[in-house]
Amino acid sequence: MLLLGMKRILRHFIIEAAALYIVTRTASGMFFENGTSTFLLASGAITVATLFGKPVINILLLPLNLVTFGLFRWVSSAVALYIVTLVVDGFRIDHFAYSGLSNRWIDIPQMNFTGVLAFVAFSFLLSLVTSVFHWVRN
Repeated sequence: MLLLGMKRILRHFIIEAAALYIVTRTASGMFFENGTSTFLLASGAITVATLFGKPVINILLLPLNLVTFGLFRWVSSAVALYIVTLVVDGFRIDHFAYSGLSNRWIDIPQMNFTGVLAFVAFSFLLSLVTSVFHWVRN
């Protein structure tokens, strides 16, 4: 039983680390001051926040989540990401800057956010990438 729990946590850590890497390559504004060690520590903290912190935050924000038909979950993800920036020394989010994408099939405009909207944008992007990884894993 303990081994299954450890495998689950390790799987989530790998997915969160890969998603965090992809997000940092896609948009700028997320900084790891000590390089790889801060990146791995932030990945571990995001894993803990996702597995243990987000359910608590979702319960606390349940009335708002019900009123907004689930759209408030991004805010709970942003709160969890903010808590990780407070806990992990050297990990910070200053802004969210996406240079945009334009090709034959899709056109995503350039986006720049600061403050709370930067946390919401990064949490949305992290949620999107981790959802794709979890979907592919199943």
